[in-house]
Amino acid sequence: MELSVVIPCYNEEESIRELHKRVNAVCSSAPVSSYEIVLINDGSRDSTPEIMRELVKADPHLVIVDLSRNHGHQLALTAGLFHAQGDYVLVLDADLQDPPELLLPMLERARSGVDVVYGKRDQREGETLFKRVSASLFYRLLSYLSDTHIPRDVGDFRLMSRRVVEQFKDMPEQHRFVRGMIAWIGFRQEAFSYKRAPRFAGETKYPFHKLIAFAFDAISSFSIKPLRVSLLFAGFGVLLATLMAVYAIYAHFTDRNLVTGWASLATIIAFFASLQLVCIGVIGEYIGRTYIQVKNRPLFIIREVLRGSA
Repeated sequence: MELSVVIPCYNEEESIRELHKRVNAVCSSAPVSSYEIVLINDGSRDSTPEIMRELVKADPHLVIVDLSRNHGHQLALTAGLFHAQGDYVLVLDADLQDPPELLLPMLERARSGVDVVYGKRDQREGETLFKRVSASLFYRLLSYLSDTHIPRDVGDFRLMSRRVVEQFKDMPEQHRFVRGMIAWIGFRQEAFSYKRAPRFAGETKYPFHKLIAFAFDAISSFSIKPLRVSLLFAGFGVLLATLMAVYAIYAHFTDRNLVTGWASLATIIAFFASLQLVCIGVIGEYIGRTYIQVKNRPLFIIREVLRGSA
């Protein structure tokens, strides 16, 4: 198999037919001897599974990976990469914001010796100001905190060589940030700039609370700097307490009249108690993730795999 296109799907009944049509068209025109389209049903609650079953009966290039429940986008993508057999693997979102037609120039770039050709969003059409600003802040914060260089304004849209996919499959993380994991693998990686289109249909499957959880997964998976921030808080507290002690000693020996009262004391106690709770929360999150990891449960559970027939 020369080319695989991996597409996680969750409640995409409005776009999946158009998605299949466009991806099939571009793959059939690509200079490859064989290809497959791997659709992952991530526990969809609409008619997406039924449409997939209808499509797979008529398309010999189609592979359906049906997960047992909703595992989340990153694990669904992981399941697809585990089943992709191509020498080159394209990762694509089902909303068609990343044009599948870009496969052709990306494939040409990959064949020149590039292991990962990742899409870099120069323009983001159809997104709210809040989404653009929050995305910009997220990528810049991640770039500052991460110990691995993760390109800014880059999603999961990318074309990878087989050796990158095989290395990815050997990584056992339960909390997965796929684009960061691919960046960590290394090899030769280059950006491919493009204009991101609006969603073809429907609404985003990433509400605000999922974006927050995704951001924390990304930061905690690739940095221990939040733990180091706890040390900074502790150092700041020690410094402030030392200054207060020095001032108290100075005031005692100079017979200054100090203004007494409980308000300032209560404020200081509440401040440092809050800092302690923040630090404990950060440490607890890392410990909890370690606990989840050592249980060594399967990353995903598959109900069935369907392969197309003519």
